[in-house]
Amino acid sequence: MLPVWEAPVCVWESVSTTHLYGVDFSGADHGGVHKIRIASRSASGEVKVERADRTTLIRMILESARGGDSHVWRIDAPAGIPLQTLRAHGVTENWLASARWSAEAGSPRAWRTRLREVSREEPRRQTDGEARTPMAPMNLRVFKQTWTLLCEVLLPLHEQGISIAPMAATNSRTTVCEGCPASVLARLGWPVRGYKGEGEPPQRVRGLIARRLIEIGIPITPALMKKVVEDTEGDVLDALILLTAPSQTVIPASALVEGWVY
Repeated sequence: MLPVWEAPVCVWESVSTTHLYGVDFSGADHGGVHKIRIASRSASGEVKVERADRTTLIRMILESARGGDSHVWRIDAPAGIPLQTLRAHGVTENWLASARWSAEAGSPRAWRTRLREVSREEPRRQTDGEARTPMAPMNLRVFKQTWTLLCEVLLPLHEQGISIAPMAATNSRTTVCEGCPASVLARLGWPVRGYKGEGEPPQRVRGLIARRLIEIGIPITPALMKKVVEDTEGDVLDALILLTAPSQTVIPASALVEGWVY
């Protein structure tokens, strides 16, 4: 049985001195083509949402590390690979080794083909079970996000000294970690489905979730509320959901390799 270790003080512990970011990520071709949504909350409490591609996202994260404040980036995409998959391919059970091995494939499609040549199973990580994430990292709807975040975002960021929690800590005051809006909604007992799509019912659910975010301390202006309600894909809302504080927990040793949903 893998040991467990007590999680360090949560990176959200001092919200008053930390800049928080929730990122609705995209693994689409051509760098995400501004499909990414970044919600940010400054130390003063101001909240805004902006569009970005992956190049812009990486630049913003690196720029945040140049100041003296703490910055935490919570990204909605799998940040690691299941141990079962690494063992099936003889990959060293180490997050950095798994990221470099994945990058060798050259593209998400080639990576998935390599995986399926050995097994067509889609194993879930321990954190997927704990956080009740909707899909496994290699699922057909998710694999592009998994590979792209791991190989084109996290790996180069780590090489620039950025801390990737909990797998690859550094001395940087900027930390990137994994989040999942569906997991947050489930934990809070809020609607997990029904807020994406056109028409009045999904609009009503988006408005409901946004009002509940306001109730727990995330300020949403009328202008931003309008964006939330009108965004049929729910991307703006997903980014805002990731500004909520995660629950404190004991993190298993497997998370140092597979990643952990905060």
